[in-house]
Amino acid sequence: MSETDNAQPQSSPQGGTTTIERVDTREMAEPGDAERFAHYVRKEKIMESAMSGDPVIALCGKVWVPGRDPQKFPVCPACKEIIDGAFGSEGDDD
Repeated sequence: MSETDNAQPQSSPQGGTTTIERVDTREMAEPGDAERFAHYVRKEKIMESAMSGDPVIALCGKVWVPGRDPQKFPVCPACKEIIDGAFGSEGDDD
């Protein structure tokens, strides 16, 4: 047996650790039209956000940390369209 038969390949890893960072692909909302509306989010998610400070995701896809009175703003048209499609629009029984 020759010395080359017992040799390890030079490309084998020597061990160690590698850190893989997770990149969050959701984007926080930029100031703009979506900031002018009140959005639909499940009430329990709002409460969780108030306790943890984590952002919530509205029906329309807007991601933000709630912190203002939604009654001071008109309802987001995209959220309203989703709700109306699922449950029917308010005032249809005229």
